[in-house]
Amino acid sequence: MSAEIIDGKAIAAGLRATVAAEVETRRVAGAPTPGLATILVGEDPASEVYIGMKRRQCVEVGIADLHRHLPADTPQAEVAAVIAELNADPSVSGILLQLPVPKPLDGGALTELIHPDKDVDGLTAISVGRLWRGDPGLRPCTPSGVMAMLAHHAVPAAGARAVVVGRSDLVGKPLAALLQQANATVTMAHSRTRDLAAVTREADILVAAVGVPGLIGAGHVKPGAVVIDVGMNRLASGLVGDVDFPAVAKVAGLLTPVPGGVGPLTIAMLLSNTLAAATLQAGADASPH
Repeated sequence: MSAEIIDGKAIAAGLRATVAAEVETRRVAGAPTPGLATILVGEDPASEVYIGMKRRQCVEVGIADLHRHLPADTPQAEVAAVIAELNADPSVSGILLQLPVPKPLDGGALTELIHPDKDVDGLTAISVGRLWRGDPGLRPCTPSGVMAMLAHHAVPAAGARAVVVGRSDLVGKPLAALLQQANATVTMAHSRTRDLAAVTREADILVAAVGVPGLIGAGHVKPGAVVIDVGMNRLASGLVGDVDFPAVAKVAGLLTPVPGGVGPLTIAMLLSNTLAAATLQAGADASPH
């Protein structure tokens, strides 16, 4: 068996095209242009790269780039005031605070100040509550990207056994909720799971999101399973995931590469969330694509 490789770049390109078309439809209808306000505090090089990618793709699909760049020594109260200003600005559909923020700022507390209808990262307590209740709202981008991949490849989640390795607030927990809402039977595994391979071999859909290079090998995978690698680990040899790609490719039915798998979907879903936020603020259903 040789796994079919999931092309995250191609799926993301399709999502961006859909967003661009809907933004143009809104423009023609006279609706306000969706706007994304990214907030970068300080000069962290990696954060500058990430923000730059997000801003560039926003512009490409017709979303207004409403970026704010604050000095690293900006006090907590001043960052909070900027968030309050953006919350009140009707031209701002979505707000994204780039994490981590410089010390001694409290990134978690600042994130909680973002209005849930503009929380395009889906990280506030209200957004999390909406997710677990199944209420309309904005979902975290990477888990939404995983669900978009499964939908693109017509992977049936209903009735499937899904195992998510990793229980982070960013990926593991919200992805488990989304899979449950798609009627999968979900097991969450983590660093204290006994006999991890025995658990993961039960999965029709296996997601690795722990940040441990090569954690998932061929012995962890049920033949023909869908394996989604969310891990991004930078080694001297380059960027690798949590899955031993060459070994698992001989066993899995569908498999994501690193890079070029889940990563491109994360920003594509951010754009989709920004469009959904604009719709939500207009009083309609905000379910992301």
